[in-house]
Amino acid sequence: MTAGEPAPDGAIDPCGLPGEAQLLDTLRQVMDPEAGMNIVDLGLVYGIESGAAARPGVRVAMTMTSAACPMADLIVDQVHDALAAALPAGTPVQVDIVWDPPWTPERMSGLAREHFGWAPR
Repeated sequence: MTAGEPAPDGAIDPCGLPGEAQLLDTLRQVMDPEAGMNIVDLGLVYGIESGAAARPGVRVAMTMTSAACPMADLIVDQVHDALAAALPAGTPVQVDIVWDPPWTPERMSGLAREHFGWAPR
């Protein structure tokens, strides 16, 4: 693996940062307080990059269930806090809120669908 390549799931990238799977596990601590479910299984996290690909650091692309979400600032702060606790001190964390594509319930995991009593996909 060379600098700039994404780390395989669970691996440490060349910059010494956790890979995507580990970072997503970290983000499962962050709950949407209105939904009572973590942001990963809700399908709010659209992508995550670490190491050289994030110039350096960690960059998260995520959305909210609605542009009018009153909890957006709280959730973004919790994403920063969760990642900062899991990363080496001083590692930059950038969270980008994106609206395209818009969030829909189809983005939810099976666990989230079960939590809400919805039929599996």
